[in-house]
Amino acid sequence: MNPTPTPTALAGIKVLDLSRVLAGPWCTQMLADLGADVVKVERPVAGDDTRHWGPPFLRDADGNDTRDASYFTACNRNKRSITVDMARPEGQALLRRMACEADVVVENFKVGGLRQYGLDYDSLKALNPRLVYCSITGFGQDGPYAERAGYDLMVQAMCGLMSITGHADGTPGGGPLKAGVAVIDVFTGLYASNAILAAINARHHSGQGQYIDMALLDVGMAVLANQAAGFLATGQSPGRAGNVHPSLAPYQDFVTSDGNVLLAIGNDGQFARFCAATGHAEWAQDARFATNTARVRNRAELLASMEPVLRTRTTAEWITLFEDKAVPCGPINTVAQAFDDPQVRARGLRIELPRDDGQPAIAGVANPVRLSATPVAYHRAPPALGQHTQEVLQEMGLDEARIEALREGGVI
Repeated sequence: MNPTPTPTALAGIKVLDLSRVLAGPWCTQMLADLGADVVKVERPVAGDDTRHWGPPFLRDADGNDTRDASYFTACNRNKRSITVDMARPEGQALLRRMACEADVVVENFKVGGLRQYGLDYDSLKALNPRLVYCSITGFGQDGPYAERAGYDLMVQAMCGLMSITGHADGTPGGGPLKAGVAVIDVFTGLYASNAILAAINARHHSGQGQYIDMALLDVGMAVLANQAAGFLATGQSPGRAGNVHPSLAPYQDFVTSDGNVLLAIGNDGQFARFCAATGHAEWAQDARFATNTARVRNRAELLASMEPVLRTRTTAEWITLFEDKAVPCGPINTVAQAFDDPQVRARGLRIELPRDDGQPAIAGVANPVRLSATPVAYHRAPPALGQHTQEVLQEMGLDEARIEALREGGVI
């Protein structure tokens, strides 16, 4: 007898996923990981754009590249994939029927783009008043930029994030940089999933769904966090400072005898322990360095004292010494080194998701949410294009003849 499966937090929640690329799929993957039944709707033949965003590609049992880009796998596990041509009336009818039974719809079409298909919020709300409908766009549903297409890189530039990322002008490698990951898309997905859960909870009291307007630019401004707060307090735009923290010191990377070590000293006690560990307890007594505010104001003098000392040992030697003294520090890992880190391995952050077709399992990164009673579950690898079309349509009550007719007509 199979053991009783562990309950999931969103068991019974049905999500119709009309999104593609990253922000929307990141949102719906979060919901799927928490137990929602997410049905991802893709274009026949082509599918989600990210299925083709390679290299890198997945590899087959012989180690050869397939036509499936690994990008897609980052944000589409635990979902079922169906192919439906929403440009056809029959396809629109299928999706409206699914929306009638759904709790949530997520889409990232241009503003008003789904109205022509009868798949916009007003049309679907009339059929299902309990529906929570989340639209993700570059700039939101109103304002002078509402009609523009929006992409992560554009928004990183427009919201000011690139102006504070990278080395300062006039230094080696100086100039604005994007983050190494599409962070605005990822943050938008996380904000969207939070908003959806809030709307579902509100529905418990009102019995009614609601519309959620998510914009990449809004999120980009929000995640400026302390940098935005600093500007609002002073009227001065922060600049780029490389790996140096604008409000803490020492909080950056330093050259060692064989590489780099990162120090993240966040209070005066940690700084005093750092000084003692390096054999320079006098630094903590120096009025220029005794408090964090003083250290920030006298950063150049502090670094001039620290840098020669930190070059005298290897990265590993410093980490061993500082960790023993409770001084926050660490290496600057490559992605390969990060996956090989003992803590990463102990936390099980690399997962393997078996595929139904017998091809090699797809490796992924574990969801970081740890719930004690309703944990995240991994029950499906990222799906092949249209893998579940037959299954989902049968659940809707369509018989074999009807499904075959839709397939022959190019609707699915």
